[in-house]
Amino acid sequence: MLESMSFYTIFGKRAIDIAGATAGLLISSPITLAIAASVKAETRGPVFYRQQRVGRGGAPFGILKFRSMLTPADSRDIDGNLLENYARVTKVGRFLRRFSLDELPQLVNILVGEMSIVGPRPTLQYQVDRYSEVERRRLDVRPGLTGLAQVSGRNSLTWGEKIAKDLEYVDSISLLTDLRILVRTFAAVLDPDSTDFVAHDNFSSHNNGDSSSVWNKQED
Repeated sequence: MLESMSFYTIFGKRAIDIAGATAGLLISSPITLAIAASVKAETRGPVFYRQQRVGRGGAPFGILKFRSMLTPADSRDIDGNLLENYARVTKVGRFLRRFSLDELPQLVNILVGEMSIVGPRPTLQYQVDRYSEVERRRLDVRPGLTGLAQVSGRNSLTWGEKIAKDLEYVDSISLLTDLRILVRTFAAVLDPDSTDFVAHDNFSSHNNGDSSSVWNKQED
């Protein structure tokens, strides 16, 4: 667990999460409705999808996102071969990802206490299974909608570099740190290069030999 607990980490951070998520859901409701209508109108399938991730203390939870890819049933070519993930991203989905709008439903995850506004991004169970004891310290805090790794290189970082940034955040949580990350997040979202995918290393690849991963977005 965290070696030092402050008023902010015990009470303030959660209070800000609740207030921020509530305000965010209310303010973004017109955008949410427009996105939902666009997703539904473009392709068959649900508006949202839920994927199991690992939260604080290793507890599993269902992360929410707007669907940005074709469903598995619609993800095969005329010969029946499964399409690559990049070919499954819809036009609406590409726009949503460009501005990280597919993550908006995670305000619900924040409101119910599964996530925080700022923190390490939630990872998949197979990745957690490979953590060293040191790396498991990133699970000492709630996963975040944005984090230090995301504003420090995002998809250009290797898994090891992301872990290092996450642990740096865990060791330096404060109101000022979170505010700085939020400011840098807005700048990153507006940067056209910040969301470009570079390459997964062996640790961060989502395929992991699991055919069910076709429903997964290549995530940070």
